[in-house]
Amino acid sequence: MLEDQFLGVPDVNLWAFMGLVLAAFSTSVVAIITGTAGGLLLLGIMTFFFPPSVLVPLHTAIMLLIALHVIFLFWRHILRTTILPFFGGSILGATLGAQIFVALPAAILQGIIGIFILIVTWIPKIARTGEERKRFAIIGFGITFLGMFVSATGTLLAPFVASAAPDRRNHVGTMGVLMTFSHIAKITAFGFLGIALHAYIPLIAMMVGGAAFGNWLGRKILDRMPEQMFRRVFQLLLTVLGLRLLWIGAESAWPL
Repeated sequence: MLEDQFLGVPDVNLWAFMGLVLAAFSTSVVAIITGTAGGLLLLGIMTFFFPPSVLVPLHTAIMLLIALHVIFLFWRHILRTTILPFFGGSILGATLGAQIFVALPAAILQGIIGIFILIVTWIPKIARTGEERKRFAIIGFGITFLGMFVSATGTLLAPFVASAAPDRRNHVGTMGVLMTFSHIAKITAFGFLGIALHAYIPLIAMMVGGAAFGNWLGRKILDRMPEQMFRRVFQLLLTVLGLRLLWIGAESAWPL
């Protein structure tokens, strides 16, 4: 209904619109100062407003534009040797994922991802297994393939980037560029599936604007944060998120 729309965005009134912009700002601050979790937190908030068929493509588009701004802020710190292998894997992952989009239960996938996150977070040698180029090609495939179903897969990527990044700024910048390529591959695949987001452009623009301010504030905090603190917060937050995803998967497989 018309009264439920603000700026023509379907099923989003003024208060929901402003709440989503605030969510984009706050989760971007979290993403910068922790090196992970922002996309997953934002996805969790957006699930209250959008059905899955809209949620995943819309979240992907927003996170793509946010990641581009992160690249702008941390361009000098990107680990460039990871880019091409990851991008090649992302193309293959999006191509295969598009063939079976929404054919798999997202909660089960989240449970599997949760287990994997806990393993690579607490056994960091696993995240450094194999030659770097081959490793990031495989990661690019897996991240983008899974992203077609659960969207927020940056949490899965984060331990691998952390294992390769000597500095917290390297971590944040590299996460930004790798997730950009993953999001581009997914957006292209969604386009071939005929999914359009034109009606959501005002919301996308304002959420990205809020996130850009969050990125700027997060960088100011990150520059003053000790490296050891960043690593500890990162590990703790990934553990919590991994356990949460595992709980969701178990709850779906064995409902009470």
